[in-house]
Amino acid sequence: MPDHLHLITDRPREPSRVLQFIKGIVSRRVIGYLKEMKYEASLKKLEHHDWKRNHRYSLWQHDSDVFSIVSEATFMQKVNYVHQNPVRAGLVERAQDYRWSSSRFWSNCPSEDEPLRVDIDKIVWRRS
Repeated sequence: MPDHLHLITDRPREPSRVLQFIKGIVSRRVIGYLKEMKYEASLKKLEHHDWKRNHRYSLWQHDSDVFSIVSEATFMQKVNYVHQNPVRAGLVERAQDYRWSSSRFWSNCPSEDEPLRVDIDKIVWRRS
């Protein structure tokens, strides 16, 4: 999504630590790029003055929905929600058409230049 992201992970670490890691990498790259290209107007939008950690720019808001998924039903609900998000936003007509979606993996038809890889074969499903 142009203004936010969704992530479902298998929790190798606490969710808040995973989020902190991802936000840090993305922030450094985006802000570094804006500085390098001298996009002053964009940097101005990210500027802040009363921040706790002495950073001049911030790419992220400080609220986030981090929670554990404890059932397969909730897992699939979240996967479907994430896949349909660009459709609901009017960015594409089908979830598979959104470049940054994992829905092609879930449909078993990834593109040759797939930007996202999903270890769907590593999901351990309960057997009924």
